[in-house]
Amino acid sequence: MGVKIICENRKARFNYHILEKFEAGMVLTGSEVKSLRDGKGNLMDSYAEVKRNELWLVSAHIAPYTAANQFNHEPTRPRKLLMGRKEIDRLQGKLQEQGLTLVPLSLYFKEGRVKAELGLAKGKKAFDKRDTIKRRESDRDLRRLTKLKR
Repeated sequence: MGVKIICENRKARFNYHILEKFEAGMVLTGSEVKSLRDGKGNLMDSYAEVKRNELWLVSAHIAPYTAANQFNHEPTRPRKLLMGRKEIDRLQGKLQEQGLTLVPLSLYFKEGRVKAELGLAKGKKAFDKRDTIKRRESDRDLRRLTKLKR
C-alpha cells in the first residue's frame, strides 16, 4: 500500500525557501477523513504552530462531508498534529530563534492514515520570486527547444 496525495500547497514552494521537511500525523474526525478521501482538502494560507508544547495545523480547509448531516465538522478548525516530543521541542527552538515558519506542503494517506508533510521555511523576498519565475520560464523554453530538435 503506497502513498496517495490528497492535496498540495504549491504556493508554499513559491513563497518560501524550504529548509527541512517533516512528517506528522493528524487527529481528525470521521467526516474529515471521508471528505479527504474525496479529495476535498485545501492548504492555501494555512500554517502550523506550537501552542503549549503541542503542534497545531491552523486554517487548513477540509470541506464538510455531504452525507454527515448534523454530525459534520467545522471546515477550518485547528487540527492537532502528532510528532515526537523531542522533534516538537527542536522545531519550537528553531521557530523562535531564527524567525522561520512551519508551512504544510501536502496532505496524503500513508497506510490508511492521514499524514501532513511540513516544511521548515524561510520567506522569499520579491527578487527571489522573480528569479524563480525566470528560472521556470527558461527551463520551459529549453524543454520546448529540445523537443523541436528531435
